[in-house]
Parts: sequence; structure tokens; C-alpha cells
Amino acid sequence: MVKSLFIALGLAAVLACCQCSAVHAATRTVTLDVSGMTCVTCPITVKKSLSRVVGVESVDVSFKDKQATVVFDDAKTTVEDMTRATANAGFPSTVRQ
Repeated sequence: MVKSLFIALGLAAVLACCQCSAVHAATRTVTLDVSGMTCVTCPITVKKSLSRVVGVESVDVSFKDKQATVVFDDAKTTVEDMTRATANAGFPSTVRQ
């Protein structure tokens, strides 16, 4: 009886912890201005650099608009990680206001 109670309490604690983590994680979307793109192949490099950031779910880069729209898990990455990734690829970016 006591052993079953401890198992039930342990399972309840694990489930509560899992639910708590899910509440804090959220999918977000950010648009980055990437003004340094000068040719139609630049978006390929920008997209690859952003896609390699852990937590990034999707990337859409527009050469015409000089911007990248990124969907990401905010529990796994930050906007700063993404702007660092584009800068490291030679394309500094800023958050579109």
C-alpha cells in the first residue's frame, strides 16, 4: 500500500513537471531586417544560417523585402542567437520594429 502511494506520488510529480515545462515554452515568430543582402543568392546563406540554430522551426527569407521571418521555440533559442547567426554568416540583422 505504502509502496503504491509513493509510486503514485512520484508519477504525479513527473507529470506536474512536464506540464510546467510546456507552459513556459512557446512558438514565436520574429521578422529580421537583413539589409546586407545584395544578390538573389544571399537569402540562401541567410536561410541556412538561421536553420542551423537549435530551436528554429522554419525560415522564410525575402530578397525583395530584405527580411527573414523566423518561427522558433523560445525555450530553445533567442532572437539574439538568430541575429548572431546571420552576422556570423556575413549578414548582420536587426529585429523589425
